[in-house]
Amino acid sequence: MSQPDPPHLDVPALASTQRLASLPPLHLRDARTGVPPRLKTAVRIGWRDGALRVRFDGRDDEIVATITARNGPLWTEDVFEVFLSAQDPPRLYYEIEVNPLGAVYAARVDSPELVRRSMRVDTTWNCRGLSARVARGMRRWSAKISIPLSEFAEGKSVQTWRANFFRIDRSRQDEYSAWSPTFRDPPDFHVPKRFGTLWLPFRT
Repeated sequence: MSQPDPPHLDVPALASTQRLASLPPLHLRDARTGVPPRLKTAVRIGWRDGALRVRFDGRDDEIVATITARNGPLWTEDVFEVFLSAQDPPRLYYEIEVNPLGAVYAARVDSPELVRRSMRVDTTWNCRGLSARVARGMRRWSAKISIPLSEFAEGKSVQTWRANFFRIDRSRQDEYSAWSPTFRDPPDFHVPKRFGTLWLPFRT
């Protein structure tokens, strides 16, 4: 079966008082198969004041999170993830993760061949102005992430970005969800060729 093309989103400009919750949601799909996952995850994406604003809202049977250190291995527990690139093809991209305790992982990924085996991950990269907030409720958790795009464009004027949005839920049966499914089994999020496209209303 042929795989669908990666998705595209025209990112809306947010008014000064507009909340991300007012935007229509994107729903993540099973990263391996593309079907709806067991646990629903909604993602809302907007643009304001030079930053990409991303909100994740996920249903959860049991939150699994113990890591509080920055750049700890958040992917071993529950986590939301953003992969973002100013390049096309995305041979250089950035990985940002947030867990239910508010811990953040941020790394620069060089992927010259667009495959995991040759990628190089730099966790010494520091994104100035990056912020994340989380909220936990009954059988759910959410994260709001503000990403200053000037830190990613390396001085270039960029309007079209490559990106993907992911979730890992740890349970008796782990679940991997994606905006643009990578169709890899075992699951693999580091598939730049499957990144979708974001079009911004303004150049960075």
